[in-house]
Amino acid sequence: MVKLGSPYQGYLYAYPHKTAYRPLDPRPRLADVWAGEDTGALFLYAHVPYCEMRCGFCNLFTRANPPEGQVAAYLAQLRRQARRVAAAVPGARYARAAIGGGTPTHLSAGQLTELFDLLEDATGADLRAVPMSVETSPATATAERLAVLVERGATRISIGVQSFLDAEAHAAGRPQRRAEVDRALAAIRAAGEADLNLDLIYGIPGQTRETWEASLTAALRWRPEELYLYPLYVRPMTGLGRRADGGGDPLWDAQRLELYRHAAARLAGAGYEQLSMRQFRRRDTASVEPAPDGTGYCCQDDGMVGLGCGARSYSSALHYSFDYAVGVRQVRGILEDYLSRPEGDFDVAEVGFALDGAEQRRRWLLKSLLRAEGLDAHRYLARFGTAVDDDFPALARLRDAGYLDGHRLTAEGLAHSDAIGPWLISAGVRAAMAGHVTR
Repeated sequence: MVKLGSPYQGYLYAYPHKTAYRPLDPRPRLADVWAGEDTGALFLYAHVPYCEMRCGFCNLFTRANPPEGQVAAYLAQLRRQARRVAAAVPGARYARAAIGGGTPTHLSAGQLTELFDLLEDATGADLRAVPMSVETSPATATAERLAVLVERGATRISIGVQSFLDAEAHAAGRPQRRAEVDRALAAIRAAGEADLNLDLIYGIPGQTRETWEASLTAALRWRPEELYLYPLYVRPMTGLGRRADGGGDPLWDAQRLELYRHAAARLAGAGYEQLSMRQFRRRDTASVEPAPDGTGYCCQDDGMVGLGCGARSYSSALHYSFDYAVGVRQVRGILEDYLSRPEGDFDVAEVGFALDGAEQRRRWLLKSLLRAEGLDAHRYLARFGTAVDDDFPALARLRDAGYLDGHRLTAEGLAHSDAIGPWLISAGVRAAMAGHVTR
C-alpha cells in the first residue's frame, strides 16, 4: 500500500525541480544544446525579477524596489541576452509566451513597451499571434500599464489576490487593501478582452471555512476565466519561514484539505472545470491547450526558451538557468552578476540538470499524470517506444490505493497531487534536491 504521508509535501510544477540544478562543467554551448531539437512550437518565457514588495510566502527569484537605474540596465542586458539566444536557436518558432517574475507590471508603461519591443525584435516572435500570459499585482495593475499589455497581445492577465480579506492578506505577509484589489480587478476587466486569472491561497493563519468562502464568493463576482487555488507553503528564507517547511502538521494539513475540497465543489457548481489540483477554468471559455491535431505548445514534448536572470529553459535533454537563491542579499548578488556579464556568457548554459532517457520518461509522466485529464498511454508509447506501466510499475500501487483510475488521477488522487508528485521523483533527482543548500 502507498504511504504518502502529508498531502502537502511540494508543488511539482516542473521536473526536475530547480534545487536539483548544479553548475555545468564544461558549460555547454546553447547552439549545441538546441541542435537537433524540434523548435517549431516553443514556449517563450521572459523573467522580470522586480516587485514593489516581497510577500511573506514568496520564494521566487525577485528583488523588491530595485535601485534607480537598475531596471533600465536590466532591459538593456535582456536585449543582449535575447539576441545571443536567438542566434543559438535559429529558426525557432514560438507557440506560446509568458512574462513573469517578480511582477512584470512593476515596470512602467514605457518600460513594458520596451520589453515587448526587445523580445519581438530579438526573437522574431509575433506575440500578438500566440497565447500570452502576463503577471500583475493589485498595486501595479494600472490602466496605463494594462493598456500596453492588451495592445501588445496579452491574452491572459494573472493577478495574485490570495485573499479578499485584509486581515488574511496581512497574515500571509501581503499588506494590501480590499479597495486596491477591487480597483485592480476593475481595471483588468476594463482593459480589453484578455482572460482574467485570479490566484487565491488557502491555509493562511486564522483562515476559516467561512472566510475562505467569502474570498471564493468575492472572486466569483468578477467571473474570472481561470482561478488558481494554492495551499499555503511556508518555505525557508521567506518572511513566513519561521514555521516548519512543507507542512506535516496534521491539523494544518486537515484544514487545507477541507478548504480545498470545499472550493473544488463550490467552483464545480459555479461552472468551472478542474484541470489540476490548482487550476480551475470556466467551462464557457475557450481552452488554450493544444488542439486535437497536436498543433500548439505541448509541455510534455515541446521546449521552452527562458530569457532573464531568473528564467529557466528546457530542451529535451537539458534544463538550465542562471544561479538561484531566495535570500535578499544572494538575489541582489546574482542580479548584479547578470548585469555585469559580457555578451558571450549568454552563448552557454551555466547551471542545470541533464536528463537521460529515464528522466525524460519520468518528466513526461509527471507533466501528464498531475493534470486532471491524465496520461495518454498511446502517446507515451509512440513517444518513447515502451509502455508506461512497464517503465513505472509504481503506478499499480497508486491504483491499489485508490489514487489512480487507469492513467488518470481520481478525485482523491487530485487532492493528494502534492504528495504523489514528490513520491514519483527519481532517486537521483531526490538526492540532488537533498544536497541543495537554501540561500
